Parts: sequence; C-alpha cells; structure tokens
Amino acid sequence: MPTAEWKRICCPIDFSDASRAAMEVAADLARRMGAELWLLHAYPVPGYTFPDGSVVASPKMLQDLAEAAQRHLDEWRLSAEGLGATRVETAKEAGEPAAEIVAFARERGMDLLVLGTHGRTGLEHALLGSIAERVVRRAHCPVLTVRPPAA
Repeated sequence: MPTAEWKRICCPIDFSDASRAAMEVAADLARRMGAELWLLHAYPVPGYTFPDGSVVASPKMLQDLAEAAQRHLDEWRLSAEGLGATRVETAKEAGEPAAEIVAFARERGMDLLVLGTHGRTGLEHALLGSIAERVVRRAHCPVLTVRPPAA
C-alpha cells in the first residue's frame, strides 16, 4: 500500500473549538511529515439584501475585518509552531468560505485539507449547511475532518 506524501497541508480555520482541534491535528501531521502548514481563514463579506436593494460593508469595515483576522491568524500560527509545526504560513480570503477554501487549495497545490466540523445535525444543519461537507464534495485532494472533543 503506498504511503501518503503530504508536503503541503492546509487547515481552514474559523477560530472556533472545532478549528482548534483540526489545527492541532494538522500541526501534528505537519511535524511528523516535515510538511508546510497553511492556516487559512475564509470569511464571507458582510452584506444585507433588502427589498429596495443591497447594503455591503464599507471599505473601512472590510479593512478592520481583515486586520482582526490577521491578528488571530498570527496567534494561531504561534500555537501551531508551539505544537511542533516548523513551517507555518497564514492566508485569508473573503468570499463564500467553502468555495474560497477549495480554490485556495487547488491554486496553491495543497496535498491535504484538515478542517474542523461542528457536527451539526437536523434542522441546524439544514439551515446553516456545512462548509466541511461542501469542501469534501469539491476538493481536488484528500480532506480530513476533525470533530472537537465532546464537552
């Protein structure tokens, strides 16, 4: 049986407990395989649609969101390095998260995606959907989903 050669691992994060669990797994895999680890934050652009038209976030609001995301990414990069990942990079993309994750992984030639799942079921899943599920369906590479430990 051939062994996996995962040299470029991407861990999409939304700064939740589920993402933390996934990042811990991804950092461990990166450490063991000598792989490069990318922490990606993909977030939707805030906006609202009304009967009379749409309202989108101001450039200042978008800049503030990007800066806050980068601060969190920097903190998470330090955590991943503390877990033994030696080559950790960060990136952020604005747009529909599943589409941005899949596009980023393809464009950057990722070998593996490691992402957290919130484990939603029933009505909550139907209303909110699952980014992880959409990524699994569209990704060009293997996807490892990680659930956080039960509370």
